[in-house]
Amino acid sequence: MMRKWEGGDPGVAHQKTPTCLLLTPEGAFHSFGYTARDYYHDLDPEEARDWLYFEKFKMKIHSATDLTLKTQLEAVNGKTMPALEVFAHALRFFREHALQELREQSPSLPEEDTVRWVLTVPAIWKQPAKQFMREAAYLAGLVSRENAEQLLIALEPEAASVYCRKLRLHQLRDLSGRAPGGGRLGERRSIDSSFRQAREQLRRYRHSRTFLVESGVGELWAEMQAGDRYVVADCGGGTVDLTVHQLEQPHGTLKELYKASGGPYGAVGVDLAFEQLLCRIFGEDFITTFKRQRPAAWVDLTIAFEARKRTAGPHRAGALNISLPFSFIDFYRKQRGHNVETALRRSSVNFVKWSSQGMLRMSCEAMNELFQPTVSGIIQHIEALLARPEVQGVKLLFLVGGFAESAVLQHAVQAALGARGLRVVVPHDVGLTILKGAVLFGQAPGVVRVRRSPLTYGVGVLNRFVPGRHPPEKLLVRDGRRWCTDVFERFVAAEQSVALGEEVRRSYCPARPGQRRVLINLYCCATEDARFITDPGVRKCGALSLELEPADCGQDAAGAPPGRREIRAAMQFGDTEIKVTAVDVSTNRSVRASIDFLSN
Repeated sequence: MMRKWEGGDPGVAHQKTPTCLLLTPEGAFHSFGYTARDYYHDLDPEEARDWLYFEKFKMKIHSATDLTLKTQLEAVNGKTMPALEVFAHALRFFREHALQELREQSPSLPEEDTVRWVLTVPAIWKQPAKQFMREAAYLAGLVSRENAEQLLIALEPEAASVYCRKLRLHQLRDLSGRAPGGGRLGERRSIDSSFRQAREQLRRYRHSRTFLVESGVGELWAEMQAGDRYVVADCGGGTVDLTVHQLEQPHGTLKELYKASGGPYGAVGVDLAFEQLLCRIFGEDFITTFKRQRPAAWVDLTIAFEARKRTAGPHRAGALNISLPFSFIDFYRKQRGHNVETALRRSSVNFVKWSSQGMLRMSCEAMNELFQPTVSGIIQHIEALLARPEVQGVKLLFLVGGFAESAVLQHAVQAALGARGLRVVVPHDVGLTILKGAVLFGQAPGVVRVRRSPLTYGVGVLNRFVPGRHPPEKLLVRDGRRWCTDVFERFVAAEQSVALGEEVRRSYCPARPGQRRVLINLYCCATEDARFITDPGVRKCGALSLELEPADCGQDAAGAPPGRREIRAAMQFGDTEIKVTAVDVSTNRSVRASIDFLSN
Protein backbone atom coordinates (compact mmCIF):
# COMPACT_ATOMS: atom_id res chain seq x y z
CA MET A 1 0.00 0.00 0.00
CA MET A 2 1.14 3.54 -0.70
CA ARG A 3 0.95 4.88 2.84
CA LYS A 4 1.68 8.47 1.89
CA TRP A 5 2.09 10.22 -1.44
CA GLU A 6 4.63 12.99 -1.77
CA GLY A 7 3.16 16.47 -1.43
CA GLY A 8 -0.47 17.06 -0.60
CA ASP A 9 -2.59 19.49 1.35
CA PRO A 10 -2.43 20.10 5.11
CA GLY A 11 -5.08 18.16 6.98
CA VAL A 12 -5.84 15.80 4.08
CA ALA A 13 -4.94 12.10 4.09
CA HIS A 14 -2.41 11.33 1.38
CA GLN A 15 -3.08 7.66 0.68
CA LYS A 16 -4.54 8.79 -2.62
CA THR A 17 -3.14 11.33 -5.03
CA PRO A 18 -5.18 13.46 -7.45
CA THR A 19 -5.46 12.70 -11.16
CA CYS A 20 -3.07 15.44 -12.24
CA LEU A 21 -0.42 15.02 -14.94
CA LEU A 22 2.25 17.54 -15.89
CA LEU A 23 4.14 17.38 -19.18
CA THR A 24 6.94 19.65 -20.30
CA PRO A 25 6.35 22.11 -23.17
CA GLU A 26 7.88 19.44 -25.43
CA GLY A 27 5.31 16.86 -24.26
CA ALA A 28 7.67 14.77 -22.10
CA PHE A 29 6.54 13.36 -18.75
CA HIS A 30 7.42 15.50 -15.75
CA SER A 31 5.30 14.45 -12.75
CA PHE A 32 1.98 13.09 -11.54
CA GLY A 33 -0.41 13.74 -8.64
CA TYR A 34 0.38 16.23 -5.89
CA THR A 35 3.91 16.63 -7.25
CA ALA A 36 2.58 17.68 -10.65
CA ARG A 37 0.01 20.02 -9.16
CA ASP A 38 2.48 21.73 -6.79
CA TYR A 39 5.22 22.11 -9.42
CA TYR A 40 2.77 23.61 -11.88
CA HIS A 41 1.51 25.93 -9.16
CA ASP A 42 5.05 27.21 -8.53
CA LEU A 43 5.86 27.93 -12.18
CA ASP A 44 6.15 31.54 -13.31
CA PRO A 45 2.78 32.51 -14.88
CA GLU A 46 4.35 33.23 -18.25
CA GLU A 47 6.27 29.94 -18.20
CA ALA A 48 3.20 27.97 -17.07
CA ARG A 49 1.37 28.86 -20.29
CA ASP A 50 3.66 26.52 -22.26
CA TRP A 51 3.44 23.52 -19.93
CA LEU A 52 0.79 20.85 -20.45
CA TYR A 53 -1.20 20.28 -17.25
CA PHE A 54 -4.07 17.79 -17.25
CA GLU A 55 -6.40 17.26 -14.31
CA LYS A 56 -9.47 15.09 -13.67
CA PHE A 57 -9.07 13.63 -17.15
CA LYS A 58 -10.18 10.07 -16.46
CA MET A 59 -13.85 10.69 -17.26
CA LYS A 60 -13.06 12.32 -20.60
CA ILE A 61 -12.88 8.94 -22.33
CA HIS A 62 -16.29 7.98 -20.95
CA SER A 63 -17.95 11.20 -22.05
CA ALA A 64 -16.38 11.12 -25.54
CA THR A 65 -19.23 10.32 -27.93
CA ASP A 66 -16.99 8.67 -30.51
CA LEU A 67 -13.92 7.41 -28.70
CA THR A 68 -11.01 6.31 -30.88
CA LEU A 69 -7.27 5.92 -30.47
CA LYS A 70 -6.94 9.43 -31.91
CA THR A 71 -9.25 11.17 -29.41
CA GLN A 72 -7.65 14.36 -28.09
CA LEU A 73 -7.48 15.75 -24.54
CA GLU A 74 -7.25 19.44 -23.75
CA ALA A 75 -4.75 20.70 -21.17
CA VAL A 76 -5.54 23.59 -18.83
CA ASN A 77 -3.81 26.00 -21.21
CA GLY A 78 -6.00 24.91 -24.13
CA LYS A 79 -3.38 22.84 -25.96
CA THR A 80 -4.32 19.31 -26.99
CA MET A 81 -2.59 15.97 -27.35
CA PRO A 82 -3.78 12.39 -27.95
CA ALA A 83 -5.67 11.01 -24.95
CA LEU A 84 -3.90 7.66 -25.39
CA GLU A 85 -0.54 9.33 -24.73
CA VAL A 86 -1.86 11.15 -21.67
CA PHE A 87 -3.21 7.93 -20.13
CA ALA A 88 -0.05 6.01 -21.06
CA HIS A 89 2.11 8.62 -19.29
CA ALA A 90 0.04 8.16 -16.12
CA LEU A 91 0.06 4.34 -16.27
CA ARG A 92 3.80 4.26 -17.00
CA PHE A 93 4.36 6.37 -13.88
CA PHE A 94 2.30 3.92 -11.79
CA ARG A 95 4.19 0.97 -13.24
CA GLU A 96 7.62 2.37 -12.48
CA HIS A 97 6.53 3.60 -9.07
CA ALA A 98 4.98 0.28 -8.05
CA LEU A 99 7.91 -1.84 -9.27
CA GLN A 100 10.38 0.42 -7.47
CA GLU A 101 8.44 0.04 -4.23
CA LEU A 102 8.34 -3.74 -4.66
CA ARG A 103 12.05 -3.98 -5.39
CA GLU A 104 12.85 -2.01 -2.24
CA GLN A 105 10.77 -4.42 -0.16
CA SER A 106 11.79 -7.54 -2.08
CA PRO A 107 15.19 -7.22 -3.79
CA SER A 108 14.82 -10.70 -5.26
CA LEU A 109 11.69 -9.73 -7.18
CA PRO A 110 11.85 -11.47 -10.57
CA GLU A 111 11.99 -9.38 -13.70
CA GLU A 112 9.20 -8.57 -16.12
CA ASP A 113 6.06 -10.61 -16.78
CA THR A 114 5.71 -11.79 -13.18
CA VAL A 115 3.17 -9.18 -12.08
CA ARG A 116 -0.54 -9.34 -12.72
CA TRP A 117 -1.83 -5.81 -13.12
CA VAL A 118 -5.40 -4.80 -12.30
CA LEU A 119 -6.86 -1.58 -13.69
CA THR A 120 -10.16 -0.46 -12.22
CA VAL A 121 -12.80 1.35 -14.27
CA PRO A 122 -16.36 2.50 -13.48
CA ALA A 123 -18.91 -0.23 -14.15
CA ILE A 124 -20.91 2.07 -16.44
CA TRP A 125 -17.96 2.42 -18.81
CA LYS A 126 -18.71 0.91 -22.18
CA GLN A 127 -16.50 -1.52 -24.10
CA PRO A 128 -14.63 1.18 -26.09
CA ALA A 129 -13.46 2.88 -22.88
CA LYS A 130 -12.31 -0.44 -21.41
CA GLN A 131 -10.41 -1.27 -24.59
CA PHE A 132 -8.90 2.21 -24.56
CA MET A 133 -7.51 1.60 -21.05
CA ARG A 134 -6.05 -1.72 -22.22
CA GLU A 135 -4.41 -0.04 -25.23
CA ALA A 136 -2.96 2.65 -22.96
CA ALA A 137 -1.59 -0.10 -20.67
CA TYR A 138 0.12 -1.76 -23.66
CA LEU A 139 1.64 1.57 -24.69
CA ALA A 140 2.79 2.19 -21.09
CA GLY A 141 4.52 -1.18 -20.95
CA LEU A 142 2.45 -2.72 -18.14
CA VAL A 143 2.03 -5.88 -20.19
CA SER A 144 2.58 -6.93 -23.79
CA ARG A 145 -0.12 -7.95 -26.22
CA GLU A 146 1.35 -11.44 -26.17
CA ASN A 147 0.73 -11.63 -22.41
CA ALA A 148 -2.60 -9.81 -22.43
CA GLU A 149 -4.03 -12.10 -19.73
CA GLN A 150 -1.64 -10.56 -17.19
CA LEU A 151 -3.77 -7.39 -17.26
CA LEU A 152 -7.25 -7.53 -15.74
CA ILE A 153 -9.89 -4.84 -16.06
CA ALA A 154 -11.86 -4.73 -12.81
CA LEU A 155 -15.17 -2.93 -12.32
CA GLU A 156 -14.90 -0.54 -9.38
CA PRO A 157 -18.10 -1.43 -7.48
CA GLU A 158 -17.33 -5.13 -7.96
CA ALA A 159 -13.90 -4.61 -6.45
CA ALA A 160 -15.50 -2.75 -3.54
CA SER A 161 -17.96 -5.60 -3.06
CA VAL A 162 -15.14 -8.16 -2.99
CA TYR A 163 -13.32 -6.14 -0.33
CA CYS A 164 -16.35 -5.36 1.83
CA ARG A 165 -17.16 -9.02 2.27
CA LYS A 166 -13.81 -9.48 4.03
CA LEU A 167 -14.46 -6.79 6.65
CA ARG A 168 -15.03 -7.36 10.33
CA LEU A 169 -17.83 -5.55 12.14
CA HIS A 170 -15.48 -3.06 13.79
CA GLN A 171 -14.26 -2.00 10.33
CA LEU A 172 -17.73 -0.77 9.31
CA ARG A 173 -19.88 2.17 10.32
CA ASP A 174 -23.66 1.94 10.22
CA LEU A 175 -25.01 5.41 9.38
CA SER A 176 -28.17 4.72 11.36
CA GLY A 177 -26.06 4.68 14.51
CA ARG A 178 -26.72 0.99 15.19
CA ALA A 179 -23.87 -1.34 15.94
CA PRO A 180 -23.08 -3.10 12.63
CA GLY A 181 -23.44 -6.51 14.24
CA GLY A 182 -26.91 -5.87 15.63
CA GLY A 183 -28.66 -8.86 14.12
CA ARG A 184 -30.03 -9.94 10.77
CA LEU A 185 -29.68 -7.28 8.12
CA GLY A 186 -32.59 -4.88 7.84
CA GLU A 187 -34.12 -5.84 11.21
CA ARG A 188 -34.18 -3.64 14.31
CA ARG A 189 -33.84 -5.70 17.49
CA SER A 190 -33.26 -4.74 21.10
CA ILE A 191 -30.21 -5.98 23.00
CA ASP A 192 -32.45 -8.22 25.15
CA SER A 193 -33.99 -9.92 22.14
CA SER A 194 -30.54 -10.32 20.64
CA PHE A 195 -29.38 -12.19 23.73
CA ARG A 196 -32.46 -14.38 23.75
CA GLN A 197 -31.81 -15.38 20.16
CA ALA A 198 -28.04 -15.67 20.44
CA ARG A 199 -27.94 -19.40 21.11
CA GLU A 200 -30.24 -20.24 18.17
CA GLN A 201 -28.32 -17.85 15.91
CA LEU A 202 -25.04 -19.44 16.95
CA ARG A 203 -26.35 -22.91 16.14
CA ARG A 204 -27.74 -21.78 12.77
CA TYR A 205 -24.63 -19.99 11.59
CA ARG A 206 -21.94 -22.16 13.19
CA HIS A 207 -21.13 -24.22 10.11
CA SER A 208 -21.61 -21.56 7.44
CA ARG A 209 -19.89 -18.84 9.43
CA THR A 210 -16.88 -21.01 10.25
CA PHE A 211 -16.52 -21.81 6.56
CA LEU A 212 -16.94 -18.19 5.53
CA VAL A 213 -14.52 -16.71 8.04
CA GLU A 214 -11.91 -19.36 7.28
CA SER A 215 -12.21 -18.56 3.58
CA GLY A 216 -11.66 -14.88 4.27
CA VAL A 217 -15.27 -13.66 4.36
CA GLY A 218 -15.93 -11.09 7.08
CA GLU A 219 -18.39 -11.17 9.95
CA LEU A 220 -21.03 -9.07 8.24
CA TRP A 221 -21.14 -11.55 5.38
CA ALA A 222 -21.30 -14.41 7.86
CA GLU A 223 -24.55 -12.82 9.09
CA MET A 224 -25.95 -13.06 5.58
CA GLN A 225 -27.62 -16.12 4.16
CA ALA A 226 -27.58 -17.50 0.65
CA GLY A 227 -29.82 -15.35 -1.50
CA ASP A 228 -29.35 -12.13 0.48
CA ARG A 229 -29.07 -9.09 -1.76
CA TYR A 230 -27.19 -5.85 -1.36
CA VAL A 231 -26.28 -2.72 -3.34
CA VAL A 232 -22.82 -1.20 -3.72
CA ALA A 233 -22.90 2.54 -4.45
CA ASP A 234 -19.44 3.56 -5.63
CA CYS A 235 -19.28 7.34 -5.44
CA GLY A 236 -16.05 8.49 -7.00
CA GLY A 237 -14.66 11.65 -8.50
CA GLY A 238 -16.36 11.34 -11.88
CA THR A 239 -19.25 8.92 -11.55
CA VAL A 240 -21.62 7.12 -9.27
CA ASP A 241 -21.70 3.40 -10.05
CA LEU A 242 -24.41 1.10 -8.75
CA THR A 243 -24.32 -2.68 -8.75
CA VAL A 244 -26.64 -5.21 -7.09
CA HIS A 245 -25.20 -8.53 -5.95
CA GLN A 246 -26.67 -11.66 -4.49
CA LEU A 247 -24.57 -13.82 -2.21
CA GLU A 248 -24.22 -17.45 -3.30
CA GLN A 249 -23.32 -20.11 -0.76
CA PRO A 250 -21.36 -22.16 0.12
CA HIS A 251 -18.37 -20.55 -1.61
CA GLY A 252 -19.38 -16.91 -1.23
CA THR A 253 -19.44 -16.17 -4.95
CA LEU A 254 -21.48 -13.23 -6.22
CA LYS A 255 -24.27 -12.98 -8.76
CA GLU A 256 -25.17 -9.68 -10.39
CA LEU A 257 -28.94 -9.10 -10.32
CA TYR A 258 -29.21 -5.98 -12.49
CA LYS A 259 -26.86 -4.42 -14.99
CA ALA A 260 -24.48 -1.77 -13.66
CA SER A 261 -26.09 1.66 -13.68
CA GLY A 262 -25.24 5.17 -12.57
CA GLY A 263 -24.19 8.44 -14.11
CA PRO A 264 -21.87 11.45 -13.99
CA TYR A 265 -22.63 12.31 -10.36
CA GLY A 266 -19.15 12.22 -8.85
CA ALA A 267 -17.43 14.77 -6.65
CA VAL A 268 -16.37 16.72 -9.75
CA GLY A 269 -20.00 17.85 -9.97
CA VAL A 270 -19.49 19.90 -6.80
CA ASP A 271 -16.41 21.53 -8.36
CA LEU A 272 -18.43 22.38 -11.48
CA ALA A 273 -21.18 23.88 -9.31
CA PHE A 274 -18.56 26.12 -7.66
CA GLU A 275 -17.25 27.15 -11.09
CA GLN A 276 -20.81 28.01 -12.16
CA LEU A 277 -21.17 30.09 -8.99
CA LEU A 278 -18.02 32.03 -9.91
CA CYS A 279 -19.45 32.57 -13.41
CA ARG A 280 -22.62 34.05 -11.89
CA ILE A 281 -20.56 36.46 -9.79
CA PHE A 282 -17.73 37.43 -12.14
CA GLY A 283 -19.07 36.54 -15.58
CA GLU A 284 -18.62 33.39 -17.63
CA ASP A 285 -16.44 35.18 -20.19
CA PHE A 286 -14.06 36.37 -17.45
CA ILE A 287 -13.71 32.90 -15.87
CA THR A 288 -13.01 31.35 -19.29
CA THR A 289 -10.37 33.97 -20.05
CA PHE A 290 -8.80 33.66 -16.60
CA LYS A 291 -8.52 29.86 -16.91
CA ARG A 292 -6.76 30.22 -20.26
CA GLN A 293 -4.43 33.10 -19.41
CA ARG A 294 -3.69 32.32 -15.76
CA PRO A 295 -3.92 28.50 -15.65
CA ALA A 296 -1.66 28.07 -12.61
CA ALA A 297 -3.70 30.61 -10.63
CA TRP A 298 -6.88 28.75 -11.56
CA VAL A 299 -5.33 25.59 -10.11
CA ASP A 300 -4.60 27.58 -6.93
CA LEU A 301 -8.26 28.51 -6.69
CA THR A 302 -9.44 24.92 -7.15
CA ILE A 303 -7.01 23.76 -4.42
CA ALA A 304 -8.44 26.35 -2.04
CA PHE A 305 -11.99 25.21 -2.79
CA GLU A 306 -11.09 21.52 -2.43
CA ALA A 307 -9.78 22.10 1.09
CA ARG A 308 -12.99 23.85 2.17
CA LYS A 309 -15.21 21.33 0.34
CA ARG A 310 -13.79 18.54 2.48
CA THR A 311 -14.81 20.33 5.69
CA ALA A 312 -18.43 20.80 4.60
CA GLY A 313 -21.01 18.97 6.66
CA PRO A 314 -24.76 19.00 7.20
CA HIS A 315 -24.50 20.20 10.81
CA ARG A 316 -21.55 22.54 10.52
CA ALA A 317 -22.04 26.05 11.92
CA GLY A 318 -20.20 29.14 10.75
CA ALA A 319 -19.13 30.41 7.36
CA LEU A 320 -16.29 29.05 5.22
CA ASN A 321 -13.58 31.25 3.73
CA ILE A 322 -12.15 30.47 0.30
CA SER A 323 -8.92 32.26 -0.58
CA LEU A 324 -8.83 34.05 -3.92
CA PRO A 325 -5.33 34.14 -5.46
CA PHE A 326 -3.91 37.65 -5.78
CA SER A 327 -3.55 37.11 -9.53
CA PHE A 328 -7.34 36.53 -9.72
CA ILE A 329 -8.07 39.78 -7.90
CA ASP A 330 -5.51 41.70 -9.97
CA PHE A 331 -6.59 40.14 -13.29
CA TYR A 332 -10.25 40.94 -12.59
CA ARG A 333 -9.50 44.60 -11.83
CA LYS A 334 -7.48 44.95 -15.05
CA GLN A 335 -10.15 43.22 -17.16
CA ARG A 336 -13.25 44.86 -15.67
CA GLY A 337 -11.98 48.18 -14.29
CA HIS A 338 -13.39 47.55 -10.79
CA ASN A 339 -12.57 45.18 -7.94
CA VAL A 340 -14.03 41.82 -6.95
CA GLU A 341 -15.87 43.32 -3.97
CA THR A 342 -17.85 45.47 -6.38
CA ALA A 343 -18.60 42.42 -8.50
CA LEU A 344 -20.01 40.63 -5.46
CA ARG A 345 -22.23 43.60 -4.56
CA ARG A 346 -23.56 43.86 -8.11
CA SER A 347 -24.21 40.13 -8.53
CA SER A 348 -27.48 38.42 -7.66
CA VAL A 349 -25.61 36.03 -5.34
CA ASN A 350 -26.42 37.15 -1.81
CA PHE A 351 -25.06 34.19 0.16
CA VAL A 352 -21.41 34.87 -0.76
CA LYS A 353 -19.74 37.89 0.84
CA TRP A 354 -16.34 39.48 0.53
CA SER A 355 -13.91 39.23 3.43
CA SER A 356 -11.45 42.04 4.00
CA GLN A 357 -8.77 39.36 4.24
CA GLY A 358 -9.10 38.72 0.49
CA MET A 359 -11.46 35.77 0.68
CA LEU A 360 -14.87 34.69 -0.49
CA ARG A 361 -17.00 34.09 2.59
CA MET A 362 -19.65 31.42 2.02
CA SER A 363 -22.36 30.41 4.43
CA CYS A 364 -22.57 26.70 5.27
CA GLU A 365 -25.96 26.60 3.59
CA ALA A 366 -24.40 27.99 0.42
CA MET A 367 -21.64 25.36 0.46
CA ASN A 368 -24.16 22.57 1.02
CA GLU A 369 -26.22 23.92 -1.89
CA LEU A 370 -23.26 23.27 -4.18
CA PHE A 371 -23.55 19.58 -3.26
CA GLN A 372 -27.28 19.31 -3.87
CA PRO A 373 -27.48 18.63 -7.66
CA THR A 374 -24.83 15.91 -7.43
CA VAL A 375 -26.13 14.36 -4.20
CA SER A 376 -29.73 14.44 -5.46
CA GLY A 377 -28.63 12.69 -8.65
CA ILE A 378 -27.00 9.91 -6.62
CA ILE A 379 -30.07 9.39 -4.42
CA GLN A 380 -32.44 9.41 -7.40
CA HIS A 381 -30.32 6.75 -9.12
CA ILE A 382 -30.33 4.55 -6.02
CA GLU A 383 -34.10 4.95 -5.54
CA ALA A 384 -34.77 4.16 -9.20
CA LEU A 385 -32.61 1.05 -8.90
CA LEU A 386 -34.38 -0.13 -5.74
CA ALA A 387 -37.73 0.22 -7.52
CA ARG A 388 -36.73 -2.37 -10.14
CA PRO A 389 -38.52 -5.72 -9.72
CA GLU A 390 -35.23 -7.59 -10.16
CA VAL A 391 -33.75 -6.11 -6.99
CA GLN A 392 -36.58 -6.38 -4.51
CA GLY A 393 -35.54 -7.56 -1.07
CA VAL A 394 -32.30 -5.57 -0.82
CA LYS A 395 -31.38 -5.12 2.85
CA LEU A 396 -27.98 -3.46 2.71
CA LEU A 397 -26.29 -0.57 0.92
CA PHE A 398 -22.51 -0.19 0.94
CA LEU A 399 -21.47 3.41 0.36
CA VAL A 400 -17.89 3.41 -0.99
CA GLY A 401 -15.50 5.53 -3.06
CA GLY A 402 -13.69 8.80 -2.44
CA PHE A 403 -16.84 10.94 -2.51
CA ALA A 404 -18.41 8.63 0.09
CA GLU A 405 -16.06 10.24 2.64
CA SER A 406 -18.24 13.37 2.42
CA ALA A 407 -20.38 13.94 5.50
CA VAL A 408 -22.88 15.79 3.31
CA LEU A 409 -23.37 12.76 1.05
CA GLN A 410 -23.50 10.28 3.94
CA HIS A 411 -26.16 12.29 5.78
CA ALA A 412 -28.29 12.76 2.65
CA VAL A 413 -28.20 9.06 1.70
CA GLN A 414 -29.05 7.94 5.23
CA ALA A 415 -31.90 10.47 5.50
CA ALA A 416 -33.40 9.41 2.18
CA LEU A 417 -32.91 5.65 2.33
CA GLY A 418 -32.63 4.77 6.01
CA ALA A 419 -36.31 5.58 6.52
CA ARG A 420 -37.30 2.83 4.10
CA GLY A 421 -35.49 0.17 6.12
CA LEU A 422 -32.32 0.04 4.05
CA ARG A 423 -29.20 -0.34 6.14
CA VAL A 424 -26.49 2.07 4.92
CA VAL A 425 -22.98 0.95 5.86
CA VAL A 426 -19.67 2.73 5.22
CA PRO A 427 -16.27 0.99 5.56
CA HIS A 428 -13.83 2.93 7.73
CA ASP A 429 -11.24 3.11 4.92
CA VAL A 430 -13.94 4.03 2.42
CA GLY A 431 -11.62 5.89 0.03
CA LEU A 432 -9.35 2.85 -0.39
CA THR A 433 -12.07 0.20 -0.62
CA ILE A 434 -11.84 -0.13 -4.42
CA LEU A 435 -8.04 -0.23 -4.46
CA LYS A 436 -7.87 -3.04 -1.90
CA GLY A 437 -10.74 -4.91 -3.54
CA ALA A 438 -8.95 -4.74 -6.90
CA VAL A 439 -6.00 -6.65 -5.42
CA LEU A 440 -8.35 -9.33 -4.07
CA PHE A 441 -10.09 -9.50 -7.46
CA GLY A 442 -6.71 -10.00 -9.13
CA GLN A 443 -6.10 -12.99 -6.89
CA ALA A 444 -9.53 -14.52 -7.57
CA PRO A 445 -11.14 -13.11 -10.74
CA GLY A 446 -13.88 -15.73 -10.64
CA VAL A 447 -15.50 -14.36 -7.50
CA VAL A 448 -18.26 -12.67 -9.55
CA ARG A 449 -19.79 -15.77 -11.12
CA VAL A 450 -22.74 -14.21 -12.97
CA ARG A 451 -23.06 -10.79 -14.56
CA ARG A 452 -25.81 -9.02 -16.50
CA SER A 453 -25.12 -7.87 -20.04
CA PRO A 454 -25.55 -4.08 -20.19
CA LEU A 455 -26.46 -4.12 -23.91
CA THR A 456 -27.78 -6.40 -26.62
CA TYR A 457 -24.99 -7.50 -28.97
CA GLY A 458 -25.21 -9.19 -32.36
CA VAL A 459 -24.39 -9.09 -36.06
CA GLY A 460 -26.23 -8.36 -39.30
CA VAL A 461 -27.06 -11.42 -41.42
CA LEU A 462 -29.07 -12.54 -44.44
CA ASN A 463 -32.10 -14.74 -43.68
CA ARG A 464 -34.49 -16.44 -46.06
CA PHE A 465 -37.19 -13.89 -46.93
CA VAL A 466 -40.63 -14.67 -45.50
CA PRO A 467 -43.47 -12.61 -47.07
CA GLY A 468 -45.66 -10.95 -44.44
CA ARG A 469 -42.98 -11.32 -41.81
CA HIS A 470 -40.20 -9.34 -43.43
CA PRO A 471 -40.69 -5.83 -44.90
CA PRO A 472 -40.57 -5.64 -48.74
CA GLU A 473 -37.75 -3.08 -48.72
CA LYS A 474 -35.46 -5.69 -47.12
CA LEU A 475 -35.89 -8.14 -50.02
CA LEU A 476 -32.73 -9.13 -51.87
CA VAL A 477 -32.81 -11.59 -54.80
CA ARG A 478 -29.52 -13.37 -55.43
CA ASP A 479 -29.03 -16.37 -57.77
CA GLY A 480 -32.76 -16.88 -57.84
CA ARG A 481 -33.05 -16.99 -54.05
CA ARG A 482 -34.98 -14.47 -51.99
CA TRP A 483 -33.17 -13.10 -48.94
CA CYS A 484 -34.01 -10.62 -46.18
CA THR A 485 -31.12 -8.21 -45.56
CA ASP A 486 -30.00 -6.45 -42.35
CA VAL A 487 -31.43 -9.05 -39.99
CA PHE A 488 -30.10 -8.53 -36.44
CA GLU A 489 -28.82 -11.88 -35.18
CA ARG A 490 -28.55 -11.57 -31.42
CA PHE A 491 -25.65 -13.01 -29.44
CA VAL A 492 -26.73 -11.84 -25.99
CA ALA A 493 -29.63 -9.65 -24.83
CA ALA A 494 -29.55 -6.61 -22.57
CA GLU A 495 -30.14 -7.65 -18.97
CA GLN A 496 -29.46 -11.30 -19.78
CA SER A 497 -27.63 -13.20 -17.03
CA VAL A 498 -24.34 -14.56 -18.35
CA ALA A 499 -22.14 -16.87 -16.30
CA LEU A 500 -18.37 -16.53 -16.26
CA GLY A 501 -16.92 -18.75 -18.98
CA GLU A 502 -20.26 -19.19 -20.76
CA GLU A 503 -19.76 -19.04 -24.53
CA VAL A 504 -21.82 -17.93 -27.51
CA ARG A 505 -20.62 -19.86 -30.57
CA ARG A 506 -21.03 -18.93 -34.21
CA SER A 507 -19.46 -20.30 -37.39
CA TYR A 508 -18.23 -18.19 -40.29
CA CYS A 509 -17.01 -19.20 -43.74
CA PRO A 510 -14.53 -17.13 -45.76
CA ALA A 511 -15.99 -16.01 -49.08
CA ARG A 512 -12.82 -16.97 -51.02
CA PRO A 513 -10.49 -19.99 -50.63
CA GLY A 514 -7.35 -17.86 -50.12
CA GLN A 515 -8.93 -15.24 -47.89
CA ARG A 516 -6.59 -14.17 -45.06
CA ARG A 517 -9.01 -12.16 -42.94
CA VAL A 518 -12.68 -12.25 -42.02
CA LEU A 519 -14.18 -9.01 -40.66
CA ILE A 520 -17.68 -9.02 -39.14
CA ASN A 521 -19.36 -5.84 -37.92
CA LEU A 522 -20.84 -5.97 -34.42
CA TYR A 523 -23.98 -4.06 -33.50
CA CYS A 524 -25.50 -3.19 -30.15
CA CYS A 525 -28.58 -1.56 -28.66
CA ALA A 526 -30.11 -0.95 -25.26
CA THR A 527 -33.27 -2.98 -25.93
CA GLU A 528 -33.68 -6.68 -26.60
CA ASP A 529 -36.41 -6.58 -29.26
CA ALA A 530 -34.46 -5.15 -32.22
CA ARG A 531 -35.13 -7.09 -35.45
CA PHE A 532 -32.87 -5.29 -37.93
CA ILE A 533 -29.55 -3.48 -37.70
CA THR A 534 -31.30 -0.45 -39.21
CA ASP A 535 -33.82 -0.20 -36.32
CA PRO A 536 -33.73 2.97 -34.17
CA GLY A 537 -31.18 2.66 -31.37
CA VAL A 538 -29.13 -0.04 -33.09
CA ARG A 539 -25.60 1.10 -33.90
CA LYS A 540 -22.36 -0.38 -35.15
CA CYS A 541 -20.14 -0.66 -32.10
CA GLY A 542 -17.18 -2.73 -33.21
CA ALA A 543 -15.78 -5.40 -35.47
CA LEU A 544 -14.89 -9.06 -34.97
CA SER A 545 -11.65 -9.87 -36.76
CA LEU A 546 -10.48 -13.39 -37.65
CA GLU A 547 -6.89 -13.62 -38.97
CA LEU A 548 -6.59 -16.78 -41.10
CA GLU A 549 -3.54 -18.85 -41.96
CA PRO A 550 -3.20 -19.81 -45.67
CA ALA A 551 -5.45 -22.79 -46.35
CA ASP A 552 -4.53 -25.80 -48.48
CA CYS A 553 -6.30 -24.91 -51.70
CA GLY A 554 -5.32 -28.12 -53.50
CA GLN A 555 -7.46 -31.16 -54.16
CA ASP A 556 -8.00 -34.03 -51.80
CA ALA A 557 -6.85 -37.62 -52.53
CA ALA A 558 -9.93 -38.35 -54.63
CA GLY A 559 -9.27 -35.31 -56.81
CA ALA A 560 -12.26 -33.37 -55.52
CA PRO A 561 -11.90 -29.66 -54.68
CA PRO A 562 -11.60 -28.85 -50.98
CA GLY A 563 -14.76 -28.20 -48.96
CA ARG A 564 -15.86 -24.84 -47.71
CA ARG A 565 -13.68 -23.62 -44.84
CA GLU A 566 -15.43 -23.12 -41.48
CA ILE A 567 -14.16 -20.89 -38.67
CA ARG A 568 -15.89 -21.37 -35.32
CA ALA A 569 -15.79 -18.34 -33.01
CA ALA A 570 -16.61 -18.50 -29.29
CA MET A 571 -17.48 -15.22 -27.52
CA GLN A 572 -17.67 -14.68 -23.76
CA PHE A 573 -19.93 -11.93 -22.42
CA GLY A 574 -19.77 -12.82 -18.72
CA ASP A 575 -16.40 -11.21 -17.93
CA THR A 576 -15.56 -7.54 -17.40
CA GLU A 577 -14.45 -7.42 -21.06
CA ILE A 578 -16.00 -9.18 -24.06
CA LYS A 579 -13.57 -11.89 -25.17
CA VAL A 580 -13.37 -14.06 -28.28
CA THR A 581 -11.47 -17.16 -29.37
CA ALA A 582 -11.72 -19.07 -32.67
CA VAL A 583 -10.62 -22.33 -34.27
CA ASP A 584 -10.36 -23.58 -37.84
CA VAL A 585 -12.72 -26.57 -37.80
CA SER A 586 -10.87 -28.46 -40.56
CA THR A 587 -7.46 -28.30 -38.86
CA ASN A 588 -8.57 -27.72 -35.23
CA ARG A 589 -5.96 -24.99 -35.03
CA SER A 590 -6.51 -21.75 -33.13
CA VAL A 591 -7.30 -18.71 -35.23
CA ARG A 592 -6.19 -15.28 -34.10
CA ALA A 593 -9.41 -13.53 -33.11
CA SER A 594 -10.05 -10.08 -31.66
CA ILE A 595 -12.82 -7.55 -31.18
CA ASP A 596 -12.11 -3.89 -31.91
CA PHE A 597 -14.46 -1.32 -30.32
CA LEU A 598 -12.30 1.69 -31.20
CA SER A 599 -12.26 1.55 -34.99
CA ASN A 600 -15.51 3.41 -35.65
